[in-house]
Amino acid sequence: MRAVKQHRQGGADQLYIGEVERPAPGVDEILVKVKYAALNRADILQREGKYPPPPGSSEILGLELSGVVEACGEGVTEWKPGDRVFGLVPGGAQAEWAVIHKRMALPLPNELGFEKCAAIPEVFLTAYQALVWLAKVKKGEKVVIHAGGSGVGTAGIQLARFFEAEPFVTASMTKHNTCIELGANAAFDYNAPDFWERIREKTGGVDIIVDPVGGKYFGENLNLLNRDGRLIMLAAMGGIKTESVNVGQIVFKRIQIQGTTLRSRSLGYQIALTQDFWSRTREAFIQQKLKPVIDRVFPLDQIQEAHQFMEGNRNIGKILLKIS
Repeated sequence: MRAVKQHRQGGADQLYIGEVERPAPGVDEILVKVKYAALNRADILQREGKYPPPPGSSEILGLELSGVVEACGEGVTEWKPGDRVFGLVPGGAQAEWAVIHKRMALPLPNELGFEKCAAIPEVFLTAYQALVWLAKVKKGEKVVIHAGGSGVGTAGIQLARFFEAEPFVTASMTKHNTCIELGANAAFDYNAPDFWERIREKTGGVDIIVDPVGGKYFGENLNLLNRDGRLIMLAAMGGIKTESVNVGQIVFKRIQIQGTTLRSRSLGYQIALTQDFWSRTREAFIQQKLKPVIDRVFPLDQIQEAHQFMEGNRNIGKILLKIS
């Protein structure tokens, strides 16, 4: 089968489309003929050698897919060939065929289709985990989502609004209109020298911050959080170190700080998260109260261009790859 391969670790120019052996479904797995896959920051990090796949997972890039079941492994009774599915995988989605655990696969609603469903799993599950499972968001709470125009950001805005919280975002100016349309109360340009002051003036302090930036934001995040505030850290794109901060705020404000990942979580955790998320949001997606935000769809042969587009921070929402 055709799949994304790379000559060596490095830049997008190391990627190419090559032939690899088609996978076979193992126990409790299904084989999917992939229609669409998505591109995520994790794919860029893996390409650079900074984020290897979990042990035993496919070395092929790609964490989410939509497609049609072609074959079922031993122990699978929930699915049959011809079923339409989508879901999160630990790797291998950017190929003509991929395997997924039977309970990580979700039934694809006719109202959404293959393209939209491929844009849901990674970003919405990441945002749901951060806001609902970890931060335990409550009605009326104020939430700041950094990188609000990203895939996780656009999902987080909608989920915060869905759970009756008040979302605010930081994003480049070109992404503000989309963030507001999705439900953000306000958007702040992170390139402005006084953007932290503007957030404080507008919000008076917030209850939850979802942050993929890390180091350079850490101290200001603590300043912005209210008492009993929660800081959920998804990544460290802005660096792994920070300048001296007033750690006393963590104590006196009773701030909870939690780092999290999703790909390296246990299969049991991922299944529970996936099933909980979909049971609570399925109807909202069908009714378009929640919707995946797709910036651009690249054909598989343009994998280098897709990576370069994401690295240029030009996308608002998801970047998809059309596989078949």
